[in-house]
Amino acid sequence: MVDQDTLNPIYSTRGEVAAFLCSPYIFDRLGEWIGWVTPERQVYSVHGHYVGWLSKDPRILRKMAGDSIDQRTPPPPPKRIQVPAVVPLAPMLPELNYGVVDVLDDALEFMPSLDFGERREDMD
Repeated sequence: MVDQDTLNPIYSTRGEVAAFLCSPYIFDRLGEWIGWVTPERQVYSVHGHYVGWLSKDPRILRKMAGDSIDQRTPPPPPKRIQVPAVVPLAPMLPELNYGVVDVLDDALEFMPSLDFGERREDMD
């Protein structure tokens, strides 16, 4: 069971709350599971594909060229969460370095929910 009291917002570069972290799980703004984060702050999709890393801001960032990091087995799916109605404002976010993109602003296709995504394995 996901503890609602440990939900931490993940921001987009535009300063919006774009996701929530309840370690190790990452949820979208609708409360659906979209990924997880490792102790090394590496972010993976629900399908086990490498997405990027969780910055200290916190944002989910990725190199434009993409890294070739192995796929991992996802943890067991958590229950859907109830997102909070009020969240803290975003801190002042620094500009991104050249070649780095904000996944939650510019590459949402890397973090689909469990039922969606063209990178999920085909069902027989």
